Amino acid sequence: MIDRETQVVKGIHYKTGNPIEVKILNGRINSIREIETDDNLQSIITPGLVDIQINGYMGTDFNKNPLKKDEWSKVINYLNQVGVTTFYPTIISNSFNQLSYIFEKNVQALNSINEVNAIGGFHLEGPYISMEDGPRGAHSKDFVRPPSWSEFCDLQEKAKGMIKLITLSPEWQDSISFIKKATENGVKVALGHTSANAEQIDKAVKSGAVLSTHLGNGAHTSLARHPNYIWDQLAEENLWASVISDGNHLPKNVLKVINKVKRDKMILISDSVALSGMMPGDYTTAVGGEVTLSQNGRLFLKDNPNLLAGSAKYLLQGVKHFVDSEVAELGEAINKASIYPSKLMGIDQRKGLTIGAPADLILLDTKSSNWRVIETYKKGKLVYQKGSE
Repeated sequence: MIDRETQVVKGIHYKTGNPIEVKILNGRINSIREIETDDNLQSIITPGLVDIQINGYMGTDFNKNPLKKDEWSKVINYLNQVGVTTFYPTIISNSFNQLSYIFEKNVQALNSINEVNAIGGFHLEGPYISMEDGPRGAHSKDFVRPPSWSEFCDLQEKAKGMIKLITLSPEWQDSISFIKKATENGVKVALGHTSANAEQIDKAVKSGAVLSTHLGNGAHTSLARHPNYIWDQLAEENLWASVISDGNHLPKNVLKVINKVKRDKMILISDSVALSGMMPGDYTTAVGGEVTLSQNGRLFLKDNPNLLAGSAKYLLQGVKHFVDSEVAELGEAINKASIYPSKLMGIDQRKGLTIGAPADLILLDTKSSNWRVIETYKKGKLVYQKGSE
């Protein structure tokens, strides 16, 4: 620490592998310079992770009820410990009244805490998705309905404009009109939980849809060889793709194919549920009922181990799996979980580890079998230091 507003962080640059010194001034990166090699310098400096799809963490469920002030502070602190500096709490399909209640009370709570800058906004996943089994996933059929711009505007009013991303299916009659209006109003539109055909997907992209949500999941177990909605979305050059890289939702070969096609438009997400970060064991959940969390982080239905009950791994674990599977090297894997999602969402963190960027940084130990975060900085503030839990 140099003074109240300036501090220095040293480590190994996550892309170049060279030792660097990063000077932080007033919450931003003021300078970056290479320094002499120091054998004691082991931690890797990377941009903070940005998770655009997360349903809960460490026992906290974003969908069951609105969170209180202390619950938000707690989950933000927990996520800081695993390198997440910005995240988009994901609210799934529900009744209009419950969604209104969740958004209104959450915003009230978030406005009263200092850690609010960790929330990039909300991701509304549904309720305007496919009714079909398979594409609908774990969303309750009772709450799935056609897109309604007036309903969404009411929800956005309750959320005080904090719904920044919405996942829907373009198979509904009013989808295209909805996509155009959402895009015009600054809301990113993603396609997901869909059984749409090629023409519907094409029209959706031309109308402003920019992302495929957890591509390869939320789909029928069997598809026609071609055409099908996975090929159609892969082929759309203007569509980004988010994927769940937890070792359970997608096999390595699928991750490799999506990476080869989408490159810097491929984003890693956790899509984690409340049991992420928890100890292995049997649990009862609102969605899924009786479930088991295994030693290797696989979450499945207790009476049917072949069926997943959501993702129980946090984003950094997904990055590690991406690297361990040799889909990409560390630098590119980190970018897919930090710079690329920031670029998609149009937030300042897209500048990454460069001069003038927000000092959202993590010091990472990748030498151990389980990667560990040593320090986390949010806008230059040290929000987590290993050993201070």
